[in-house]
Amino acid sequence: MKINTKVRYGLRVMMELGLHDNKSGMYQKEIAHNQKLSEKYLDPIIAALKVSGLIMNFSGKKSGYFIGKSKSEITVYDIYRTFEPDFEISHCPKIPATCFIKRMCVANEIWMGLNDVMSNYLKKITLDDIIKKHKKIKRYIAEENRAVEHLK
Repeated sequence: MKINTKVRYGLRVMMELGLHDNKSGMYQKEIAHNQKLSEKYLDPIIAALKVSGLIMNFSGKKSGYFIGKSKSEITVYDIYRTFEPDFEISHCPKIPATCFIKRMCVANEIWMGLNDVMSNYLKKITLDDIIKKHKKIKRYIAEENRAVEHLK
């Protein structure tokens, strides 16, 4: 199973907006530039994030975007679900009624359990968690770069 590009870029958009708590929002052009993404490819991603309520326009068309909820309330699962239906490792969990061995099928239980593990994992990680980790990594890299410069 692979996470599609819209989900991955959607997470990057949310992270970018979360890193810049700009009261007037960020323009799509800024987000694309900072994240090194195609501005045109962001159109459907931004639209989906708006429909889901995860982001909003500051003041209508041609204005900046900002996060629509608290960063601690938005989970990676919320972002995933903006672009994809719930996890489905196998078609078994969704259609057990059509399966002639459903009463004795242990495999179905395994696939449903895996779906639950993945969903629960993504539900535990908030946008705030990701932003804090990103800032920590940036500080570490900056310190490392200063140490290297000091050695020169």
